[in-house]
Amino acid sequence: MALKHKSKVDLVIPVFNEAGVVEQTYAKICGVIDHLPHSFTIYYVDDGSSDETVDSLTALAKRDKRIVVLELSRNFGHQAALTAGLEASQGDFVISMDGDGQHPPEMIKQMLELFQQGYDIIQAQRVEDVSASSFKQFTSSAFYNLINRISGTRIVPGAADFRGMNRQVMNALKSMPEYHRFLRGMISWMGYKSVILPYHQPPRVAGRSKYSFGKMFRLASDAIFSFSLIPLYIGLSSGLVFFALAFVQLTYVLVLWITGHTENVVPGWSSLMAILLIASGIIMILLGFIGVYVGYIFQEVKKRPVYLLKKREE
Repeated sequence: MALKHKSKVDLVIPVFNEAGVVEQTYAKICGVIDHLPHSFTIYYVDDGSSDETVDSLTALAKRDKRIVVLELSRNFGHQAALTAGLEASQGDFVISMDGDGQHPPEMIKQMLELFQQGYDIIQAQRVEDVSASSFKQFTSSAFYNLINRISGTRIVPGAADFRGMNRQVMNALKSMPEYHRFLRGMISWMGYKSVILPYHQPPRVAGRSKYSFGKMFRLASDAIFSFSLIPLYIGLSSGLVFFALAFVQLTYVLVLWITGHTENVVPGWSSLMAILLIASGIIMILLGFIGVYVGYIFQEVKKRPVYLLKKREE
């Protein structure tokens, strides 16, 4: 789908407790899109904020008819809020970005130029800054290395949810009603013609990141258990190793009995306990992996919606 002079372009921006920030990022966005020859709609998705974020968005919507405010019934999480905005969008091209200012609006023009060149997906890739914490760099690098090794879907390191998609990609994404959503992996899995657009992440406009370590861990769990069966194979492989060790031990004992060296067959309490503990640990780990997969299946078969919309204002 080629970009036309007056194409409809949607911006999807999930926010959570960003009162005082959305006004500043909105001004920066307008400084870019007001000079572009396209029809823009801005979808702000409030993910159950407990501050005055909704009031700020409502005030912006009254001033700018391009703004649509989607208020979720509670905090469903970033991926669910992003899904709500993407499903509500109707434009020829959709660009998703965060509302904290760390996804530079200046790149919207570059994305639209790449759409014009025939790309279906424009994936922005964060270039790590030396000022970023070493812990964050390490965990991010470790996660992408792990997910790319154990899954059949390659995810570009540093590829956050700052991307552009055409209507064909959007329709394909809507046909994937997964409850545990890892949009970076889902979009990479589709395989449409894509291009990487690197960028340096500016500092937040104000406030602090809402992505706690716990939320990042849950996102990583969704990615691993949604895109790989490797954890189950780890348990299976461990079981096979212990079967092999048991066979070696049995062979050793039989040889001692056949050769008449039974005096060497002395039961060892410590070695027995070590084997039992190791084997029990592997069994528990394997049962834990199975339990996680069963839990995921349980949540999928219930067919509950990924999010619930409380109010739409435009």
